[in-house]
Amino acid sequence: MKTCLVVDDSRVIRKVARKIVEELSFTCVEAENGQEAMHRCAEQMPDVILLDWNMPVMTGIDFLRRLRKMAGGERPKVIFCTTENDMAHIQEALTGGADEYIMKPFDSDIIESKLSEVGLL
Repeated sequence: MKTCLVVDDSRVIRKVARKIVEELSFTCVEAENGQEAMHRCAEQMPDVILLDWNMPVMTGIDFLRRLRKMAGGERPKVIFCTTENDMAHIQEALTGGADEYIMKPFDSDIIESKLSEVGLL
């Protein structure tokens, strides 16, 4: 079974995303910030990461840069799920190693479409 790590400081967003990915037959793990996500990835590298940008402790973009330098960190597909919608943020995410970018609010159709686009469905 494929695994998904949902990284967001909002418990509600994590629960919504978890429900969506579990309905798509993924096993889901959650983290509330980038630092916690680093620990989760060190334990077991997921197949895909749904990543928020603005979080305390470690931001999504800082997490992404560190992830891509970890052993095996090039493997997970990373999809930013954020309210940051300007081209500068999108460009920074994609050049930083993100595979896709979703604007909040999202729904199951959007998540399913992006997972399909990155080759996981």
